[in-house]
Amino acid sequence: MEQLTDREYQRYARHFNLPAFGVETQLNLKNSKILVVGAGGLGSPVLLYLAAAGVGTIGIIDPDVVSLSNLQRQVLYQDRDIDKKKVTLAANQVQSINPHITVNTYDDYLSNDNALEIIKEYDIIVDGTDNFPTRYLVNDACVLLGKPNVYASIYQFEGQVSVFNYTYEDGSKGPHYRDIYPDPPAPGLVPDCATGGVLGVLAGIVGTQQALEAIKLATGIGEPLVARLLLYDALTSRTRIIKLKEKSHTEVSELVNYQEFCGVVPITKENNSQDMKEITVQELKQWKDEGRDFQLVDVREQHEYEFANLGGELIPLGDIMSRAEEISSDKEVVLMCRSGQRSGAALGALQQQGDYNLFNLKGGYLAWAAEIDTSLPRY
Repeated sequence: MEQLTDREYQRYARHFNLPAFGVETQLNLKNSKILVVGAGGLGSPVLLYLAAAGVGTIGIIDPDVVSLSNLQRQVLYQDRDIDKKKVTLAANQVQSINPHITVNTYDDYLSNDNALEIIKEYDIIVDGTDNFPTRYLVNDACVLLGKPNVYASIYQFEGQVSVFNYTYEDGSKGPHYRDIYPDPPAPGLVPDCATGGVLGVLAGIVGTQQALEAIKLATGIGEPLVARLLLYDALTSRTRIIKLKEKSHTEVSELVNYQEFCGVVPITKENNSQDMKEITVQELKQWKDEGRDFQLVDVREQHEYEFANLGGELIPLGDIMSRAEEISSDKEVVLMCRSGQRSGAALGALQQQGDYNLFNLKGGYLAWAAEIDTSLPRY
């Protein structure tokens, strides 16, 4: 068990002034290993405060690069960091905050192939993800490995926090994510932050609460948010705590196909549906240049369309089925969104309801802005 150096005694002096927070408590932090899944809006404050508090080993997994639209809430990064790897920048930042800690980085998506191998090396898992497939994956891996999962999510002006899969003194388990949310919402029903937006400071408030829960678990101080879901409304500054069932009753026996489970997989022969046809941005440009007679439908939100568009007809994903009569049935139709995910969901829904000749724009607006018209702003 590692001990504190003289500089660490000085660094954590204000901790030692706290009632019942002595050297042994700080050593619990120093000897703890915490994995943060996602170095974005939630992960940024979590990483900053875990490093400052003195968590001995911090793992960071995130495959993304910094984009300009991240900077409104992801306080780990600066304007000069755009297009650079988040894990590298995050590791450098937290190491500069506290040189006494060890930082492990994983420049990859958390997946069925690596989740169990990575998560087993840590004592506590902090879920800073922003999509349902990864959220269920994190939960199930934690249940299989017996790891506590510090969960949070944010959307627009609201956030929620809880501690899942906590082990009580008698060896029983507190509720986990599937006990509360056994089934994911239908694709497109709950927009992500890129679609619906999020107040930047909300990520800091909720992420800091996550860091607090992780510190409580690592040190044993206080009462963690086990069997309780904290809800926060940024517009009223009100918090509410919902009591959850005390024990877990939902069994997890294996990792599953989470993309399929959450309904976001492309429609393929393998799942006994029709193929999803795709078109690249280069092919779309050729169609435009040739004057080809086709319909381009943009399924993003109004504010995204007004920010920048490719001249398509705007039919947001949430309205696509109620406005299906606006989709041409006698010509080729290209569906597009920011990245290709929402348009893929729209294609799947339309394809099962009518006789259309549909194509999904691969990579969406972002691919067009990166490969065809680089003067367009990215978001």
